[in-house]
Amino acid sequence: MLVACLVVAGVVRATLPSADFSVEWMHSIEHTQWREDYAIRDGRFEIERARIEGMGAGMDTGEGAVFDGSGWTWKPAIAPLEEIRLTLSPYTADYRLCAAGQCRSLREWAGQPEGGTAVVTLRPCQASATR
Repeated sequence: MLVACLVVAGVVRATLPSADFSVEWMHSIEHTQWREDYAIRDGRFEIERARIEGMGAGMDTGEGAVFDGSGWTWKPAIAPLEEIRLTLSPYTADYRLCAAGQCRSLREWAGQPEGGTAVVTLRPCQASATR
């Protein structure tokens, strides 16, 4: 089974417990939540849906977005991705990753200390790569 490996500086630091997961973060300017749901299919990440609490600086919804009273949800029209890169920085809020009912900060998943800067690359990998 393919899952998402979290790679820092070429080393697998952790794997998510399922092929389906979400990435959440707080927009740095608007301070509203953004969430993207992914699934691994055919060895690539496919975005299933995106959700934002409100629109603003760089936060436009995609075609077909639906407002449910507290936010906008839509299916982004982007091709499957080979990898996803997320940058941890002392200047921005941490990401939160959720998979199989486990939600933790990206720093916790990847074993990165507070205050440092790191690029965490998510890549599809075999579940046996877990640490």
